[in-house]
Amino acid sequence: MKPLRDQRGLTESVPRQLAELGPSVTVIGDVILDGWWNGTVERLCREAPAPVVQIQHRQFAPGGAANTAMNLAALGAKVRLVGLVGKDQAGDTLTALLRDAGVDVSGLLPYPGLVTTTKYRVVSAGQVMLRLDEPLRSPDPEALDLLAQQLPELLAGADAAVICDYGLGALTGAVAGAVFTQLAKPAEPAESARPLVLVDAHDPRLWAGLEPDLITPNAAEAARVIGHSMTAGHARVDLFVGHQQQLLTVTGTNAAVVTLDREGTVLLTRDGPFHRTWARPAAEKQASGAGDTFVAALTLARAAGLPMSTCVDLAQAAADVVVLRQGTSVCSTDDLTQHLAGFADTALEAVELAARITAERAQGRRIVLTNGCFDVLHRGHTRYLNQAKQLGDILIVALNSDDSVRRLKGADRPINAVGDRAAVIAALSCVDYVTVFDSPTPIPLLAALQPDIYAKGGDYTPDMLEETATVQAYGGQVRILDYVPEQSTTAVLQRIRDALHPAEPPAQTTENQTPAEPAAR
Repeated sequence: MKPLRDQRGLTESVPRQLAELGPSVTVIGDVILDGWWNGTVERLCREAPAPVVQIQHRQFAPGGAANTAMNLAALGAKVRLVGLVGKDQAGDTLTALLRDAGVDVSGLLPYPGLVTTTKYRVVSAGQVMLRLDEPLRSPDPEALDLLAQQLPELLAGADAAVICDYGLGALTGAVAGAVFTQLAKPAEPAESARPLVLVDAHDPRLWAGLEPDLITPNAAEAARVIGHSMTAGHARVDLFVGHQQQLLTVTGTNAAVVTLDREGTVLLTRDGPFHRTWARPAAEKQASGAGDTFVAALTLARAAGLPMSTCVDLAQAAADVVVLRQGTSVCSTDDLTQHLAGFADTALEAVELAARITAERAQGRRIVLTNGCFDVLHRGHTRYLNQAKQLGDILIVALNSDDSVRRLKGADRPINAVGDRAAVIAALSCVDYVTVFDSPTPIPLLAALQPDIYAKGGDYTPDMLEETATVQAYGGQVRILDYVPEQSTTAVLQRIRDALHPAEPPAQTTENQTPAEPAAR
């Protein structure tokens, strides 16, 4: 499998590339059958003040680890699922749904006496009226032993392993022991010593001994790890960034993605600055399992070798797809491709952008604007744009037109036309609006939109910028963000040129030949 290490930015081609690579992933954990029973309510029952729901439609979907496996298969991975179900109707339904979706269910063990974990929701007019849960309870040790014996074969050849531990019992006893035996990091790491290991667990501390490559706790789970409670009004991102090393050390991982529900996610690593994603606004829907979709897309992207920040942005995009749907859903390659393609031609004209910003400001939102060429997207760009987003609520990126780029950078630039540049930038979760300007500076745009903050990256001071006087005249602020010289587009292009046209080595000399004398041919 050829990794996609050099892929930057979320173009619509990325999901197809990932599907073509088709990494092999083994998902191990707690499987659930989700049920959605929809009906109408026209009266209360006589026995109690409770609504009578006339059921009109029943829909079932894999949940928990099974939903993670479903999403991986829909995105093109070769998936094996390891878990426990009962020899009951729910287990049969769950197994059939998984098999029909292309998931390898040879590791899904039906065991007599077990009851398949189910979560049935009774819904009317889009409102969940009631949820009925049937937990797995404590699995029989013999069932765990049988499952553990299969694990070496089910992990053979896997590019990634996902541990889905929701505390339902499938990852206890012999199964937990086998996971540690098979997946613990070797003392002498080798490139192919073990697959990528991602832990999605209610308590990731239980799996610290694995030294997982990545963990995905939600905010409450991460807060418990560092000994804090999530009180109302607490700045969650600041909390986790401030305790970044503690969170990573206690859980034994080098990277954690803390999911923040409607606020997106924050990526924390040992060797770099944190990275944010922002969830796309969505109306209230009875969606379930968006976290499983996030984990699946994150695993697939990382197993394929995409840079970590790109992986998290891709996973956020996949989660944004399913939160727009009711019930437990999956994001397919086509869904994600269509979602990312939707960002093409999204650059707004100045008049329309001004109307949008007026509406945003009426909602009390703080507006940030930055500008640039953003030709070949790289880590310096994404880091800078994430910093700019954190200065306010709405981030506008103003792109130099193609003619403007040529005037600034030379006749061989831009590498990517403005339509492509706009689509890639708009796909970043931190970016709310994209526009294009052709003037020598963005001063006319700043004067028209009057953003609260004008952000600029580089080794400048506000006094060095022509735009400062305009911004200060209407009461705005100029903020200078981090400068990352080694990550400039010019440096990236030079590395590409050097790779395509390496310098010729000096001529070899023989005993009777001086360097000035060319060798005979």
